[in-house]
Amino acid sequence: MSASVQSILESRFGFPSLRPLQQRIIDRVMSSKDALVVMPTGSGKSLCYQLPALSLSGRDGTGPGVALVFSPLIALMEDQVAALRKKGIRAQYINSTLSRTERDRRYQQLAEGEFELIYATPERMEKPPFVEALDRVPGGVKLLAVDEAHCISKWGHDLRPAYQRVGEFRRLIGSPPTVALTATATLRVREDIRATLGLPESEMPLFASDIDRPNLTIRVHECWDDADKDRRIVRTATEMGGTGIVYFALIKDLERAADRLRRKMPDRRIEIYHGQLDPHRKKRVYDRFIDAGSDDNLLLLATNAFGMGVDKPDIRFILHAQIPGSVEAYYQEIGRAGRDGLPSRCELLYCQDDLSIQQNFIEWANPSADLLAQVASTIETRFGENVPGDSTFTEDDIRLLVLGKGRGDGRIGYALTTLEKLGVIEPAPFVGHFRFARPLDDRSLSADEIDSKKQRDLTRLLDLVNLTRSEEIRAFIRDYFDLPTDESGAG
Repeated sequence: MSASVQSILESRFGFPSLRPLQQRIIDRVMSSKDALVVMPTGSGKSLCYQLPALSLSGRDGTGPGVALVFSPLIALMEDQVAALRKKGIRAQYINSTLSRTERDRRYQQLAEGEFELIYATPERMEKPPFVEALDRVPGGVKLLAVDEAHCISKWGHDLRPAYQRVGEFRRLIGSPPTVALTATATLRVREDIRATLGLPESEMPLFASDIDRPNLTIRVHECWDDADKDRRIVRTATEMGGTGIVYFALIKDLERAADRLRRKMPDRRIEIYHGQLDPHRKKRVYDRFIDAGSDDNLLLLATNAFGMGVDKPDIRFILHAQIPGSVEAYYQEIGRAGRDGLPSRCELLYCQDDLSIQQNFIEWANPSADLLAQVASTIETRFGENVPGDSTFTEDDIRLLVLGKGRGDGRIGYALTTLEKLGVIEPAPFVGHFRFARPLDDRSLSADEIDSKKQRDLTRLLDLVNLTRSEEIRAFIRDYFDLPTDESGAG
């Protein structure tokens, strides 16, 4: 690492040195070469593109250039930009939650070269003002970072259709050095990432950290009912002490368990976190969790709405009171435990009756082409660009218009998620609100593809069930991801 890069690492990020794998990745990117990075959340993936973003020169000698970061998660994008700006780094994001006036202002700033890093959702590629602003940046796009790169692949656990156009867009902006990053990627997903970006393995080698973390004790316990689960939770929390998380799939079961556990553990602080909490309460719970010391004995009961971007090193235990939907989700969630290197425990409380919860989720998560078309038509008719009045809407608004009821049916929520991924709708500035973006292209709907995706989701659930039956869970996970077993990586 050059003296100038070392100086930036120390002065702007506050780190005296890099971890060995980070060093190798950054050295490669600084040589204007490409890299595929698979590292757990919290292990320093972001630095692998943020440091080169501040160190690389512009590509044509006309200016310093900008690093473009594609991220599908608006909340995480905003958190990362806020953290960078606190360090004095000129980072910014452009997404649909901004007013048009503010977006236009940021486009102008981008075009004038005011940013070192610009974050955007992949759907932004389709917006001409964004493309035009990038084209005018002095020095051009000097680095492309594709975060959550597993979203490229239909074999991943969170396909985002816009991501499948990143390779074409990369060529449009001059094929800058590219780093694709994810916490979870099987061999098939990694192959899809490279194919989409148009980069063979020889040009985009794999850099992967060891997925086998010896400080984590990983166990599966078969439970028969809620009382059995409660006993396991109380026992683990008592034995391990400190801060822990218990994950649930259903909010109603989470809230009931919280009431029971408060009675059984009166000396322990118990908080809940899920997607239906108002934003202010979410922030209070998040702050309490992050700030909790080892003596606070805080127990957080949460859905998978909690976790992305959480960087707390001393989580002593993570339990799953209801099974997640895939090995990828399970590995990502238990990976938040014990990042300080101290002993931590991960327990999956498996109950066969819980399988129906995930099966229902899979059914809802794959709405029929007819329902998607109906929801899209309703949105365009009632909230389209030429309709007077308030142009924003909520999930409850659409559920009432389409199904005639306000709550109790998960299909509409998943239909909106699908339409957002297809670019038909986009989040509005108000939390929980959306707005119409463009008409649905009927060619993007295929009954066969919807059925294929449902089968892939069911296969991932079956893989998770097979994990619970494995006598060697660590070996099962290693074989599932087929990653290197040490930090040498493949690059």
